[in-house]
This record gives sequence, C-alpha cells and structure tokens, in this order.
Amino acid sequence: MKKHNFGAGPGILPEEALRKSAQAVLDLNGTGLSLLEISHRSKDFDAILQKAKSLVRELLGVPENYSILFLQGGASTQFAMVPYNLLPVDGKAAYIESGVWANKAIKEAKMVGNTEVLATSKDKNFSYIPKNFSIPADAAYLHVTSNNTIYGTQMKSYPDSPIPVVCDMSSDIFSKPVDVSKFDLIYAGAQKNMGPAGVTLVIIKNDICGKVNRTIPTMLNYQTHIEGDSLYNTPPVFPIYVCMATLEWLQSIGGVPAITKINQKKLQCSMLKLIVILCLLEPLQLKTVQK
Repeated sequence: MKKHNFGAGPGILPEEALRKSAQAVLDLNGTGLSLLEISHRSKDFDAILQKAKSLVRELLGVPENYSILFLQGGASTQFAMVPYNLLPVDGKAAYIESGVWANKAIKEAKMVGNTEVLATSKDKNFSYIPKNFSIPADAAYLHVTSNNTIYGTQMKSYPDSPIPVVCDMSSDIFSKPVDVSKFDLIYAGAQKNMGPAGVTLVIIKNDICGKVNRTIPTMLNYQTHIEGDSLYNTPPVFPIYVCMATLEWLQSIGGVPAITKINQKKLQCSMLKLIVILCLLEPLQLKTVQK
C-alpha cells in the first residue's frame, strides 16, 4: 500500500511519473543510455527540456512574452537573484512579510539594496496575510509569497500594483489557476508540486531584465539563462525530466482545473475529519472539567 506523506515537501509524485522516470534512468527511450548519462546538449535532452517548458506554458497559460527557465539553487537562490536583477543601486524594493520564506527573501534583498517591508503579520506569528497596505509607485518591484506552508496561510487574491510584482509560488504552483500576466516574475522550487528537489522553475517577463545599473554575477543574471535557454551550465537533467513527466500526468487528468477540484475535495475531507475529532474531544473535555 502506498504510504501518505503529509510533509510540506518534497511531496508525493504521481505513480506514472515515477515509473516513467525510473525506466528512463535505466534506458531513455530505447537509446541504450541512462537519462543520467546523456549529454545535456543532446537532441534527447533538448526534447525533454522543450517539452517541459511547453507544458508549463500550456498548463499555466504563460504569455509568449515570458521566458520559462529551469534553474538550480532552489527558491532560496531566487531570494538573491530577484534583487540583483530588479533592484537598481539607487532604488528600493517593496516586500510583504507573511512567513519564514518571505522573511528570508527580505534578508537577502537587504544585502543587495534598499528594501522596505510594507506590511507584516509577524505580530501574530504569521497567522494571517497582511492587507490594506499602500504600494509605493517609486519602488522597483513588489515581492509577495503566495502560500506559507509553516503557518497555513495563503493569498487568495493579489494586490493591483503600479509596479512589477514578483511572487514566490513554491508551495502552491500548479495547485490552482493563476493569471501569469499579473506578475512580472514567478519562481517556485519544484519539490512541492511538480518534481524533486534540485530544480527551480522561473517564469519571467522578458522586458523586466537588463534595467539595473549594477554588475550582476553571471550565474545570478536572468539574462544569462534566458539567452542560454537554461543551458548556460549543465542543468539538473533528472529533476527536469521528472518535472516533465509530472506535468504530462497533470495534463492527462485535465490540467490545473482538475487538480484544483481534487485539492478542494481533500480540503473538504480534512475539514470534516477535524470537525469529527473536535466533536469527539468535547465530551472528554467536559468530563475533565466535572472532575
């Protein structure tokens, strides 16, 4: 029997994706070579990479003026890449602090340049999403975190912003529909919903790059990876393949709308179980009080 994993991540992957990936490790498409042995410059891997990118574009409805990147370093590296690429030396960045990951992103941004926290829910241990904050029109970008796994809070809507919006969607990407056009940059570690640890998805609006007056390390420059088609250095071949296989499975069941319905059913079942547990505990609490 398949065991359940209730951890925040890495998460359970579809059996179809696991079987396909396991076979590819032994022999990729009858080539006689393991997926782990092929060149990342080969036609075989190029087909995998392009398929993965096309599935992301299809499933999320990514506009053509956005690039799709598969990078290394986890979402944590994006905490630094975002300000390096988007925050001018004499500019400022705006952040919403809604949990641990937002806090870490803020710390990295402060090391790069002027960073302003517009709103925080730290006063109540991040038990709510900050609202009713003003967004300064002179900031370079607004950074938000869509879902906070540790505290169980999620953004149900996003602010109308006069400045570019950057979103860390690591823990809920592909779990519900999202209007990509409302964001200038989305990043997400793969290990929650689309694959194993080792690769990070970045969806970036092309015209947001190349506007800062600072020297950016080559590997931290989005333009490097856009021009290199995620192949500037040796990419994480196996994690990208698993992402492709997972997204193929997601496509086969009806895409993001289908998985959204499944997630809603799981939520309803969880709420029902919680209500039953509370009802069972209440008599016990009454007996304890009577004693």
